[in-house]
Amino acid sequence: MGPPIRVGVLGLGVVGGGVLAVLRRNAAVIHRRAGREIVVTRAAVRDAKRARDNCDGVEITGDALAVANAPEIDVVVELIGGQDLARAAVLQAIDHGKHIVTANKSLLALHGDEIFQRAHAAGVTVAFEAAVAGGIPVVKAIREGLAANHMQWLAGIINGTCNYILTAMESHGCEFAEALREAQRLGYAEAAPSLDVDGLDAAHKLAILARLAFDTPLPLAGVHTEGIRAITPADIHYARELGYRIKHLGIARRGDNGVELRVHPTLIPARQLLAHTDGVMNAVLAQADAAGATLYYGAGAGADATASAVIADLVDVARAMTANANTGAPPIPSADAPPMLPMAEVETAYYVRLAAVNRPGVLAAITRIFGDRGISIDTILQKGRGLIGDVVTIIMLTQITREGHMQAALKQLRELDAVQGEVLPIRLEQLA
Repeated sequence: MGPPIRVGVLGLGVVGGGVLAVLRRNAAVIHRRAGREIVVTRAAVRDAKRARDNCDGVEITGDALAVANAPEIDVVVELIGGQDLARAAVLQAIDHGKHIVTANKSLLALHGDEIFQRAHAAGVTVAFEAAVAGGIPVVKAIREGLAANHMQWLAGIINGTCNYILTAMESHGCEFAEALREAQRLGYAEAAPSLDVDGLDAAHKLAILARLAFDTPLPLAGVHTEGIRAITPADIHYARELGYRIKHLGIARRGDNGVELRVHPTLIPARQLLAHTDGVMNAVLAQADAAGATLYYGAGAGADATASAVIADLVDVARAMTANANTGAPPIPSADAPPMLPMAEVETAYYVRLAAVNRPGVLAAITRIFGDRGISIDTILQKGRGLIGDVVTIIMLTQITREGHMQAALKQLRELDAVQGEVLPIRLEQLA
């Protein structure tokens, strides 16, 4: 069996505490599946005095780097979040020959290539299942289960806060601000929610998934990112009327001209399984050339779900250490890795909502703008009394077009005297 795997944990917050709790609660089954006992021997926390109350047998310190450098530690589990201290601790641990398990998506999105290259040079593992979609084993699925495939695209609901807010808006007909307040009350959203509702959290996760799926350098700077603040209950209602639901998606697709990476609200057909992922749940749909479409669904956050992913990585590391093997970091991108496709060249369909004065020639002027840009319209709905001089709501669904053409058309629409207020575009994907 071999001696115990000695683990140093950086951070004993919600996730770190969950890791300790699950390791103790399920010690026997984890030992059996790992082939060796996994023991947390040291931990670094911000408030060492407070942490000692629930950490019997664990040496507590306030110095993360002391744990990272400790000679008796085999694996460092980084759960402190953030950038500077986490990066320094992880790199020092790697330089001291320690394997790494992390749940830090922003660290990997911004510094992952540096960390992976250092790990390859040191011959150690960097495992990060918990960094994307919490307890859903999507990282393992892409790295191992789909290793024989060319990944074509993936699309995911990878931020539970946004998904909860959109679900609440649909279920209760409430505005974004009200749904956000409820999410904050329930602990699903932070007091400062921008990282979630403006899309950056999902962009970090999508960059990591794209790195795995397409063997590209970590492409965070190339991720087009939009949040959900502009979505209204009316848009959700109109989408349902047209047979769609609005979800906040991360989409990565490899085409002939490069890889497109985008995070934004999206209309998807109501018949799709992904459309029925509600509340704080996450789901990722992946399309590969040999396996076809596969769907991964589950809890994207929470102490136990994230702890499950962290410990799964610890089990993999323990097995590799027992076999004197190395599960490794993601492969170094090849020299011919595909380029990032500029957003203006991305092609998708659109839902467009606008308000316009109802008078002769206005609808013709609107459709002419689309026609001049080569954009075909599939569906037009008009909502309102329809009397001459009234302001009515017009909803259009387009066929697939290039983003640059659509943005040019939207600019012209906003300049029309008859168009009142905002013109809201939402991208539409069939996911097939």
